Amino acid sequence: MSSNSCSKRPDVAVRRRLLSAALLACLLASGWSGAATWRDELPGAVALGDGELRWLGLRIYHATLWAQQRPFRPESAFALQLRYYRSISRQRLVQTSMEEIRRLHGDRLDPATLAQWEAALQRAFTDVAPGDELTGVHLPGRGMRFYSQQRLLAEIDDLALARAFFAIWLDQETRDRELRRKLMGDRP
Repeated sequence: MSSNSCSKRPDVAVRRRLLSAALLACLLASGWSGAATWRDELPGAVALGDGELRWLGLRIYHATLWAQQRPFRPESAFALQLRYYRSISRQRLVQTSMEEIRRLHGDRLDPATLAQWEAALQRAFTDVAPGDELTGVHLPGRGMRFYSQQRLLAEIDDLALARAFFAIWLDQETRDRELRRKLMGDRP
């Protein structure tokens, strides 16, 4: 080897380390948590409760509420995991979510906000098939992350949307109060 090629190798190694460090700094600055799965987000989480959503007698999904503490505190980190029994399109998931958000929050939300939220959910969701799992993780003070199986789908930094979205299941005025009771781990 010539002396020129030997002298260039340390420069390449240094550049690679600097590039790696810069990339890591960018990821951390952008809010990347390094979590590979939703379980990494909540390492000490336990299932508080679970139940099924049925519509006209048909099983739609099995839901489990995960948190790191009892009793459940909606202002803390938690995850809502849905394991689907049926195929449902992304569009239908978004449409149903937005219908429930509108029902729960009524006139308190302006059309521009609702349109932004619908677009955010459209980008975050995916079609589901029987056996698929979607998990939403509540990020206190920030928003939420969505996972399909264990793969990160999206992060939405909108605390108001996160509250409205999880209210679909956890608000006292939820459409399925029995499922809410089961998710919270309440006994009849």
